[in-house]
Amino acid sequence: MAAPVGGLVTGVIGSVLLSAAWRACDVGVNGAANGLALIFYGALLTIISAMWWGALVGYVGRWNLAVALLGGTAGAAVMVWIFVALLHVPNGYRC
Repeated sequence: MAAPVGGLVTGVIGSVLLSAAWRACDVGVNGAANGLALIFYGALLTIISAMWWGALVGYVGRWNLAVALLGGTAGAAVMVWIFVALLHVPNGYRC
């Protein structure tokens, strides 16, 4: 149960942060213009992070659930950081 929930939460947080970065840099025409890209990127992040959560909770969680949840949270934070760092300035936009 932790894998789908953790993956979904990670995907939503990443999409919200990326949307805020794009809005601050005036990327796109308006908020609706970036919607499809945000849905695609958010779904991709959700799938990758759900696999991370599933592997970690499934393997490490057998012995110590607290360590598995902390590792999952740390890994999700790193994934969101990389996600936003790579995509916050598409096509040469600078802010």
